[in-house]
Amino acid sequence: MTSPEALPATPVFAEAYRHALRGEPCLVHGVDGVDRPPHRLPLAAWSAAARSSDRRLLAHCVGATLDIGCGPGRMSEHLAQRGGSVLGIDVVAEAVRQTRARGVGALVRDVFDPLPGEGRWDTALLADGNLGIGGDPARLLRRIHQLLAPHGRVVADVAAPGAGVRTREVTLECAGRRSEPFPWTFVGAERVGSLAVLTGFSVTLLDRIGARWFVVLEKV
Repeated sequence: MTSPEALPATPVFAEAYRHALRGEPCLVHGVDGVDRPPHRLPLAAWSAAARSSDRRLLAHCVGATLDIGCGPGRMSEHLAQRGGSVLGIDVVAEAVRQTRARGVGALVRDVFDPLPGEGRWDTALLADGNLGIGGDPARLLRRIHQLLAPHGRVVADVAAPGAGVRTREVTLECAGRRSEPFPWTFVGAERVGSLAVLTGFSVTLLDRIGARWFVVLEKV
């Protein structure tokens, strides 16, 4: 494995992720700290159909659902097949293209950009650790609070209890190049309650599916 410091940097995360979505092996550096081995990005699982644990998580999505950081669209696809109204958003055009190829509406959009249906979404989905987008979960949840209808909800994966709140500078290594660092935050299940209070939500469910922990937050 090549040291990431020896690889040329790509200008943005989106370029490295585009290669990963097209099937190039991709390593994630920095998740466990700069001196720990990288993780392999699980693109094969993300690009497949929704798994049983995904379906159990998605059972908590009600009404019109905004899939934030939809990736290649397996979650959005399952919600659409279930008969729900769903829109995927992602900052990477290749992710949106693949989501649309599954027959689901999707936009190349940052969650902090203007979005359709602001104030009217019933559910915001933050799957696969997307509560960590941008490295500031409180800012993200406050933005989602604006997007949701009264009594709307957030369905989100979280880290296992004991993880605390950890923000890392992460890079992707893909196709012989590495991305510039970008912040990502991991929120342990035990810290969700205090985060919810800070951002205008209450915790209505904290549960696990095997090793997977998730939370449902309701707008207050």
